[in-house]
Amino acid sequence: MSTLYNPKMTRRESLKRMGSMTSVVMIGGIAVACETLEPEAMVVDPSSHWPDLDFAVISENGYGTDPNMISPTAPWPRTLTSAQLDQVAVLSDIICPQDDRGPSATAVGVPDVIDEWVSAPYSSQHRDRVQMLNGLQWLDNEADRRFSCSFVAASDAQQIEIVEDIAYRDLGDVPEFEHAVQFFSRLRRLVFGGYFTSPEGIEDIGYIGNVPVVGDYPGPTDEAMEHLNRVIADLEEF
Repeated sequence: MSTLYNPKMTRRESLKRMGSMTSVVMIGGIAVACETLEPEAMVVDPSSHWPDLDFAVISENGYGTDPNMISPTAPWPRTLTSAQLDQVAVLSDIICPQDDRGPSATAVGVPDVIDEWVSAPYSSQHRDRVQMLNGLQWLDNEADRRFSCSFVAASDAQQIEIVEDIAYRDLGDVPEFEHAVQFFSRLRRLVFGGYFTSPEGIEDIGYIGNVPVVGDYPGPTDEAMEHLNRVIADLEEF
């Protein structure tokens, strides 16, 4: 199968975006990315079909105390295969599709940023790497069980059928989907983090940095608040 997703940015750009994601992105006071928590010990229920694969910690050095963002040499190799990038691309656009306010997640390179994030040699990123790679494997396994194909090869309706089984918090109490729900919740935060650190995402939320405001700050426009409230309402459904 040919690659569906073509990288949109240089390593320098994806590293810069990943660096921005280390801060929690707030939308209307709600964190949508990317704080990391030490996970609780996981007991895998056999009914979940969770792969529970283990992966070695990436051994490359990190940024160090004085990173050189001018150099084209990336400090570590990327992790995701082309097939996994395709999966992330499909999921990213399900989570953050194009609408009248802006482009889709893939259009602004979110899969590249997530690939950079899970490739970094830090403990929190390693935890995400293990969870993301297991989750992507679970999706392919689940698509094969249900439809005898990979997740990317499934139809739009079939992909949504699987996603709807893992996209809501209350399904985390169902042993069959417990770990997949946690995976999708984390992926959703990374997608929003990647999106809202892009120029298009920053414009979408109306952020203006390093620009002086003369007089009293007028606050966001009614249109911006309506959009933010809609985003918040959508998040609260999960």
